[in-house]
Amino acid sequence: MRISHFVEELIFRGRWLLAPMYVGLLLVLAVLAYKFIVEIVELVVHVTQNDKDVFILDLLGLLDLVLLGNLIVIVLFAGYENFVSKIEVAQEDVDRPSWMGTVDFSGLKIKLIGSIVAISVIELLADFVELGLGSAVEDEATLFWRIAIHVTFVVSGVLFALMDWLNDSRALRTKALKSGSEVGSSNSAI
Repeated sequence: MRISHFVEELIFRGRWLLAPMYVGLLLVLAVLAYKFIVEIVELVVHVTQNDKDVFILDLLGLLDLVLLGNLIVIVLFAGYENFVSKIEVAQEDVDRPSWMGTVDFSGLKIKLIGSIVAISVIELLADFVELGLGSAVEDEATLFWRIAIHVTFVVSGVLFALMDWLNDSRALRTKALKSGSEVGSSNSAI
């Protein structure tokens, strides 16, 4: 009995080994913010030198960085709260995101795949803008594979959502059956 309790305690406390990884993601977010600032300064400095399509490409690059930052924040908040500990300092904060503390592992998967699809579509849009500029995107095979990967992300997202919906539906049916059998057994006792 004592050995199993010790092992369970060790495993439970072991979740804190994830905490340095989340701090590392926070540092990556700081680097990403620095890169965003550098790129926005370049955009502003060269706004009159570049044509409209180059400006659009630069803007898409900025959007890409923002979406990547959002993805990191989602993983930071939801991952830390799901796997390490509640973020208590945010409980009463007016700026606390409404989804914080409510995103379970299933919701985290959906948010992640949604962010990845958004990043992928921005990359594809940038490729098509480059094609419009007359510059070849590496080669046709590369463009084909980028489209195939994007479609794979989209299909994966739909399948994740479908699996979660089916799982939630099954859980609701099971709960309804249990509460129905409890009502039936209490009626038969009367």
